Amino acid sequence: MKSLFYVFTALAVFGLAFWAYRENYATQQVLKDTRSLRSDIRAAQTRLSVLRAEWAYLNRPDRLRELAELNFERLGLLPLRPDQFGRVDEVTYPVQEDLEISQGVDVSGLNAAQTGGQRP
Repeated sequence: MKSLFYVFTALAVFGLAFWAYRENYATQQVLKDTRSLRSDIRAAQTRLSVLRAEWAYLNRPDRLRELAELNFERLGLLPLRPDQFGRVDEVTYPVQEDLEISQGVDVSGLNAAQTGGQRP
């Protein structure tokens, strides 16, 4: 009986060693993937900051004014004036019409299974 106990104990030790070996390599792979993702995030953040700087550079008012002047004949862009802006109270909103219910729906005959467990 002792020898059977020793065999099962040895098998349990081998099984636990195999499990620990696999978990160790799985953990190392997850750490490697995490480092890779963090590197990708850093690269994306750097690219985003460069794109924001380029956008700010391209949207300089003096540059846009020069472009509007160069392309005036083709585009017909004029500078904005304060009298071109409106007030909120001048905006007309569409009137929403009330919806009429043409037919009623009878739900008194539904049981709890049909209504999702709720009472009508």
